[in-house]
Amino acid sequence: MANYIEATKKWMETFVIRHNLCPFAKKPYLQKTIRYEIYEGTDWEELGIILQNEAIFLKNTPKSTTETTILIIPNALNDFNDYLDFLAFANRLIFALDLDGVLQIASFHPDYQFDGTEMEDVTNYTNRSPFPLLHLLREESVEAALRYYEEPESIPEQNMETMRRIFKK
Repeated sequence: MANYIEATKKWMETFVIRHNLCPFAKKPYLQKTIRYEIYEGTDWEELGIILQNEAIFLKNTPKSTTETTILIIPNALNDFNDYLDFLAFANRLIFALDLDGVLQIASFHPDYQFDGTEMEDVTNYTNRSPFPLLHLLREESVEAALRYYEEPESIPEQNMETMRRIFKK
């Protein structure tokens, strides 16, 4: 179980933070305010309950204690289309819990593929992770971080350029 967390932390440190793919990932990582939860099962209903519990936990927990949660899903949602279906459900769940505008979900998957790209397109690596992940973020924290970032709308394009540079394509 700890291996999933360690692999996720290593990916965050050596890839996401090292290449500044998410300009606001470093602070909670260094402050150790990221909560890592693992669901090793394969049942979508159970996963939905865990996601709901994590969303409620974040809502009711001070951000100084837990800024964000990464839900690691090593044995379910390995098919990217299944993952996208569950992600759509997860976003509806956030809305149903009346947490729309409070929490958002960032999505990462080993086979992540942006719409309109080929599977081997290196830009897909901006959202590729060791396991399927659902990253629950506090909207207020994202908005606060973006206030200190010049041209936040340029982040995706900068990340794609970083991937092209890394993979030399």
